[in-house]
Amino acid sequence: MVHAFPNIESGGGAASAAAESGPSVRDAESAYRELTGVLPEAANIEADAHFDRHVLASILALASSEGGSLAAQAGLTDTELGDLFSHYFAARSIESSGDRETSLADADEIEMVRDLLLENRSSEGEFGRWLAAMIARRAMEPNHLWEDLGLRDRSELTRLIARHFAPLARRNDKNMRWKRFIYRMMCENDGFVMCSTPVCSNCADYALCYGAETGTSRVASAAQAPATPAGQTV
Repeated sequence: MVHAFPNIESGGGAASAAAESGPSVRDAESAYRELTGVLPEAANIEADAHFDRHVLASILALASSEGGSLAAQAGLTDTELGDLFSHYFAARSIESSGDRETSLADADEIEMVRDLLLENRSSEGEFGRWLAAMIARRAMEPNHLWEDLGLRDRSELTRLIARHFAPLARRNDKNMRWKRFIYRMMCENDGFVMCSTPVCSNCADYALCYGAETGTSRVASAAQAPATPAGQTV
């Protein structure tokens, strides 16, 4: 079985984020503030519990700005979304903007990514299941994964994976871009190799796998991701 994965980001960063600037960023920023009471750039995420809530708010805020069903854009069922709000954002609500239709064309791919994450999760209970489903859905978007999760920079995604999907974090010891690493693991699990050469440094696609994941947050208009040199873990 050979998989074609068109959603692995080839560029991302400022160029792709530019297409998402304007009203969508302002809408997402407002939604984040509705959920948390602060702007995303002001969020205090030192405590793990605060970080987890920030991650959920970031994903939901961005998903709400894209239109269509908030649950579908976030990767959850309506029941799961309701339970999540009850646990983390009681007495608060946000609505999707616009009338974007939700496509199920990526349903099989979403399920594959979700299953990989579930197999490697290190947090128990509903939170880990919700997070796996949300990351899998957001991985279908075209930008860097941290951007399409609404996070402020790549370091937040690295912390997220290390905290909730520790086996994956340990395996990515060469600091490959997270979306490409996840898809590489999926291919290897199916007995295929995504890479054209056995040595990464000899591969023509090296920059696509290990290049800096710079860009502008799709939720925090004032947060710009700093450059991360290839090979440096964040």
